[in-house]
Amino acid sequence: MKTADPAINMVIDNIGIMVASEGGSLELLELSDDFMKVKYNAGTNEECPECVPMTDAVYQFMRASLDIHAPRISTLEVVD
Repeated sequence: MKTADPAINMVIDNIGIMVASEGGSLELLELSDDFMKVKYNAGTNEECPECVPMTDAVYQFMRASLDIHAPRISTLEVVD
């Protein structure tokens, strides 16, 4: 789901590329003025299971990126 906000799209696309390297994906579920909810579908890597980011790590990556590019998003929720 693309938004009208290029900064939000960039954050989702960039973090999405990172998780896609291990077979994962992101899906924007909800977006309002200061709230964003994203679904994280974790991938799998049988040769390196620890290479697949945990939901908490994806949250931290997204939070740091939003703080720089879209600071209006004060509340972020990442669900799996």
